[in-house]
Amino acid sequence: MNQALYILRRLVTLIPVLFGISVLVFFLIQLVPGDPAVTLLGSHATEAGVAALHQQLGLDQPLWRQYVTFLGRLLHGDLGESYQYKSSVSALVLQNVVPTVWLIVTGALFAVLISVPLAVWAASRRGGVADNAIRSIPLVGLGMPAFWLGIMLVLLLSLKAQIFPVSGFGTGFVGHVESIILPALTVALALVPILVRSLRAGLLDVLQSDYITTARSKGLGTPRVVLGHALRNAAVSSITVLGVNIAYLIGSTIVVERVFALNGIGYLMLTAILNRDFPIVQGVTLVFAVMVVTVNLLTDLAHAALDPRVRLA
Repeated sequence: MNQALYILRRLVTLIPVLFGISVLVFFLIQLVPGDPAVTLLGSHATEAGVAALHQQLGLDQPLWRQYVTFLGRLLHGDLGESYQYKSSVSALVLQNVVPTVWLIVTGALFAVLISVPLAVWAASRRGGVADNAIRSIPLVGLGMPAFWLGIMLVLLLSLKAQIFPVSGFGTGFVGHVESIILPALTVALALVPILVRSLRAGLLDVLQSDYITTARSKGLGTPRVVLGHALRNAAVSSITVLGVNIAYLIGSTIVVERVFALNGIGYLMLTAILNRDFPIVQGVTLVFAVMVVTVNLLTDLAHAALDPRVRLA
């Protein structure tokens, strides 16, 4: 019952958050320099033509009226119509969101699969050679920009080793898997340094607890103590760190999609910004924001599942 109330309370708090996001997205986009009508008309732009296009697109109305129209459409799942493509923004987002979702989910999975063994290994050999080597990973990893790391992976594993495709999203399930590995690895390697440091610190703290000392006194070996008793409690704080950084990386997938020519919503947004296609920019920004809110919600729920005290707060 407490868990159900906690989930309901978290869902209710999302309503003002999403409303605030819609306000910020709509009004901040108005600060972007450039006139969409002038961009669309190009060299053929005249004052009369620009005024007519403003009226056609509804840009001649007051901002508050434009926002009311925007919010009314949004409540019905309508993100508007693209200036450039003359088609529904919702349809364009649905066409391009699949590579982005693949990238985020696979990147997070790779990050966990890499970070957990490294953190466990380092914590169980505190002060040893392995621990010192693994502790140096954050110092090296945090200094590598995602675009540079992606380019290096393409050079080494695509062009030289010819193991993975250079770019694109492939066709069919197998093609998608082959094409997403390098972009996902690029995203994961940006997360690994932070996760390793967080999980190692959590494990070291838990390993000093009384119940761990009791488990050791019963003759349990280090692997069983660490994996069977310490890892779950140490993972509580690391899950929060993972969720926060995944939310941060959702916005940075634009760079990774550009490097690997993944036609995701990040790539769509970048093209829309260059063409002053405000409905697409607004729509994609909202989708990114909803993704971030969803990740934060799932992080809180996972935290509550691991730590029952959270549900009672």
